[in-house]
Amino acid sequence: MLLPEEQQQGVLLRRYKRFLADILLDDGQEITVHCPNSGSMLGCSDPGSRVLISRSPNPGRKYPWSLEMVWHKSFWIGVHTGRTNRLVQEGLEQGEIDAFGTINTIRREVTVAGGSRLDFLLDTASGPVYLEVKHCSLAQDGVGFFPDAVTTRGTRHMRELADLAAAGMQAAVLFCVQRADATCCSAAAHIDLAYATAVEEAVERGVRFLAWQTEVQPQALRITRQIPFYLVAPGRVD
Repeated sequence: MLLPEEQQQGVLLRRYKRFLADILLDDGQEITVHCPNSGSMLGCSDPGSRVLISRSPNPGRKYPWSLEMVWHKSFWIGVHTGRTNRLVQEGLEQGEIDAFGTINTIRREVTVAGGSRLDFLLDTASGPVYLEVKHCSLAQDGVGFFPDAVTTRGTRHMRELADLAAAGMQAAVLFCVQRADATCCSAAAHIDLAYATAVEEAVERGVRFLAWQTEVQPQALRITRQIPFYLVAPGRVD
């Protein structure tokens, strides 16, 4: 997935009010940008971190620049959650995500019982598949974790997918890991035990859990390879 061509780099001064961040650009100018990430950004929002921002083509935006990625050690971490579903859709359409067999059509933002919306409904050769996508920017000791903060919405989605699976439908969750140091993925029980418990219950009821790693570069994001998903992260006892 290609990213906007108009970009700048700088240093993160602070993130605040969830959706705002102050950036010191390389030319010495300080600006406020939109932070398109509702999570805590744990491990990738430290003041002093090098960042990359992109400019929206929409002239009506109050904050025309958005935070795209944060530099960590030797690689970029993608933090723009608004790009994740489009990235996964491209991966499905181009066959980079091949876990669902032949896909005939992809519908986005599908409403299920109770009024909630799930990210995708895939029409596959083996029947319809409800798919929820999660953006993963947190990693600890080589394990990608979701969520990075308590998420009641995410827990609700797990229960809705579990109900669909129990009713005989195909349901799946795909974690899109946007950093290079994660070799596997897991639910973050040490951050949100309720979510991790809901994931475990969903597995028992037939929901599939998958994880794909993303190559994060200033020019583009690209789904690269599937990595293992574990109910219990390697090396953890919580």
